[in-house]
Amino acid sequence: MGKQFENITEIKSRDLYNKVKAYVNTLIDEATANGALTTQGADNDYTHEIGHLGALCADYENHYITYKNIKVKSPLLISIENEMEKRSINQRQAAELLDVKESTFSQIMTGQRSVSMKMAKKLYKIFNIDSNLILEYS
Repeated sequence: MGKQFENITEIKSRDLYNKVKAYVNTLIDEATANGALTTQGADNDYTHEIGHLGALCADYENHYITYKNIKVKSPLLISIENEMEKRSINQRQAAELLDVKESTFSQIMTGQRSVSMKMAKKLYKIFNIDSNLILEYS
């Protein structure tokens, strides 16, 4: 395995970023074919090089690339989903437990509808969702 970008410490151009990113993908393919990534937490030349170049790409992305329309799921919704998974229930069953229409619950879970005070109380009492989380993200 050769180290094509061994001496770079920072990526400042889109052209270099694209080249490094393509090289990282090549390294991943090569490492996968050679079995260097078969063990979780593998520590070898491939993982070191991929980690180093991946960090440089991430730094470039954080400084120079603006992503638009990225939606991040609310921690409140994640907590509700986790509780549903823990109970092994689907949205319909969760809506029944919370005594709301399935469509209303679906809108809450997709971010189309905010959590009302009444729903906040039910989430706290029935799903044991942290009250601070409910207040912050409702």
